[in-house]
Amino acid sequence: MDFLDRVVKPKTKRAKRFLEKREPKLSENIKNAMLIKGGNANSMVTQVLKDVCALKKPYGVLYKKKNITRPFEDQTSLEFFSKKSNCSLFMFGSHNKRPNNLVIGRMYDYHVLDMIELGIEMFVSLKDIKNSKCPEGTKPMLIFAGYDFDVTEDYRRLKSLLIDFFRGPTVPNIRLAGVEYVLHFTALNGKIYFRSHKLLLKKSGCRTPRIELEEIGLSLDLVLRSKHLAPLASDDLYKLSVKMPKVLKPKKKKNVSHHTFGTTYGRIHMQKQDLSKLQTRKMKGLKK
Repeated sequence: MDFLDRVVKPKTKRAKRFLEKREPKLSENIKNAMLIKGGNANSMVTQVLKDVCALKKPYGVLYKKKNITRPFEDQTSLEFFSKKSNCSLFMFGSHNKRPNNLVIGRMYDYHVLDMIELGIEMFVSLKDIKNSKCPEGTKPMLIFAGYDFDVTEDYRRLKSLLIDFFRGPTVPNIRLAGVEYVLHFTALNGKIYFRSHKLLLKKSGCRTPRIELEEIGLSLDLVLRSKHLAPLASDDLYKLSVKMPKVLKPKKKKNVSHHTFGTTYGRIHMQKQDLSKLQTRKMKGLKK
């Protein structure tokens, strides 16, 4: 029997729409995140997961029941949750020999691509800071500060993972008044400082407004504990996951170059000119 004959076709329109959403696309869907509570998660870890889910809404799913699993040892349960909820990102919280533990990771083709273990040393919840919060679904502006994010391989992978986790939907244009939410990550002395701010536009007396940052929570002091990459040729699998289809690659235009700051330059090819026939300004002093 041919393979195509063994493929089960959807019998209802709902099943057909469900399978179409999971089909490979040139422009991928918005990445959803699942937040899973371990079997021995304490109140701090539980509140961290709730606050992260609040920041991720409506692209986050929080599992309220405790799940007895160990991400670094048993990855089949994570793959099961990924297929069930159609989420490609996950955060797992637990509290055991490694207290106040967070594991953040991502999936590729419903298999664990990479995950990094972080320890919580300080935590300030959203509800601890009494001020106005940003509306649900607001796209954040991500800022990374620190030498390690550009040099150290572990921190570079963590930076890529955090961008995937918090970046939200891709938008073609940005409105200045719509930029009101900032997530700031700082790598310093072996720790990662995570702060979230509300961006306030104040009058400055000129066209460009004066910007102030107001902390709204969540705030975390994290320490990098360990990481896990895909077991089968991790570098090759990572390159495959970030590979851009040929259709989406911009076509190279001849004789057009771009400056570092986005200025476009064009090169024009002209025939050799005879300057002896060039018409100049007529003056009496230039007459023969």
